[in-house]
Amino acid sequence: MHRTQVAILAMLASISASPVGAQPNAITLPLNDASLVQPRNVTVAAVHYGGSDALEVRLTGPYLGPDKDTLAFVPDLDFHDGTIEVDVAGSPLPNAPSGARGFVGVAFRIAATGGGFASEGFYIRPTNGRAEDQLRRNHSTQYFSYPGYDFDRLRREAPGQYESYADLVPGEWTHLRLEVSGATARLFVGTAPQPVLIVHDLKRGPDAHGPVGLWVDSGTDGHFRNLSIDVR
Repeated sequence: MHRTQVAILAMLASISASPVGAQPNAITLPLNDASLVQPRNVTVAAVHYGGSDALEVRLTGPYLGPDKDTLAFVPDLDFHDGTIEVDVAGSPLPNAPSGARGFVGVAFRIAATGGGFASEGFYIRPTNGRAEDQLRRNHSTQYFSYPGYDFDRLRREAPGQYESYADLVPGEWTHLRLEVSGATARLFVGTAPQPVLIVHDLKRGPDAHGPVGLWVDSGTDGHFRNLSIDVR
């Protein structure tokens, strides 16, 4: 068995001691070991960032375009419905293109078998959260589905339906919570009691399932910590 699989299985076996362990299908990963995830078009490194251990995730290789399969996923995890929570921090790298916004988020129901890597996802654009341009503020959060439904298509075909405003600060830890049920997903940001974005028509349909991943895009210095997943 590969080292990554051994590490994941050991972590899952010890979950009952975690704060969410009282829920029978809940797992917690502190994200302090790069071997706990499997990279896909990204590099992953265990680092100390923002006062805690974290995983640093950055794109690698030629740029594939927006909203693609650029992620590090948790193998041996099959997520369909449930709740995903994680702390993220995203900011543009020093050499990032002008359109970089610190894109960082979560992919879920990833089709990791067969090499297709179709997925659903939510991400934030941290540099938009406090921009003076109101239109940029309105693009602070984003839903996408890979392949075929990137932000550009969704914005063109349904303006404003798949993105929304949230107060964000580049490089600072931001808590994300996703609630997924069937064809519906809700994104919560920070401590807000109400979702900032609701999607009722997940493009892969209500029956898709698969791993959860840490997602970044163009020019992003992305960091992740404290991933918890409650599978229903």
